[in-house]
Amino acid sequence: MPVRLVMGGADPARQGATRVKICGLTTPADVDTVAQAGAAYAGFVFFPRSPRNLSIPQARDLAVLAPIGLAKVALVVDADDALLDAILAQVPIDILQLHGKESPARVAEIRTRHGLPVMKAVGVASEADLPALDSYSSVADMLLVDAKAPKDAVLPGGNGLAFDWRLIAGRRWTRPWMLAGGLTAANVAQAVRLTGARQVDVSSGVESAPGVKDAALIAAFVQAAVAA
Repeated sequence: MPVRLVMGGADPARQGATRVKICGLTTPADVDTVAQAGAAYAGFVFFPRSPRNLSIPQARDLAVLAPIGLAKVALVVDADDALLDAILAQVPIDILQLHGKESPARVAEIRTRHGLPVMKAVGVASEADLPALDSYSSVADMLLVDAKAPKDAVLPGGNGLAFDWRLIAGRRWTRPWMLAGGLTAANVAQAVRLTGARQVDVSSGVESAPGVKDAALIAAFVQAAVAA
């Protein structure tokens, strides 16, 4: 089945602006806030250890509220086919985000099996982590360049950590990519300038508590990213 990359964001006035993904939405108000703020992507988390985890029925109820132009992203961690089948049977998802230790072969398998665009998250802490980005760029539709989680971390992402953005300054890959890790309204413009990112992802950086999105922080983040 051919794969079509849904990029989200339908406002022609913002076509040249930085695209924003707000991840870890858990309430109808979150979806409305993200849409009103002008984000391009809405992320739903399917990972039980995350404070942002959703059941499949909860995610379905939220996803149907997303307006046209807001791409719906399902974040999974080393999900098996049964879980992916169950999610996609009930939730109208546009992009699958793989945030675990999926191999390039597994990424390619998921992409072929489900016929949806696949975004692969790759953790970066040092220059030694960069070759993995090249490996995944040959099989994924999009890369998420994230801060590498500490070895003792409970979550593979959403930890509010940044990496040295200079590591990827001037680097480009054969696929679209998105910057994540420790971003906030206060630093996103600097991150965009240093890395050249055209897309950014945030979760904990727009929360008042773990898993609790803050409407004012979301609006401020999108505004800062778009202005960058």
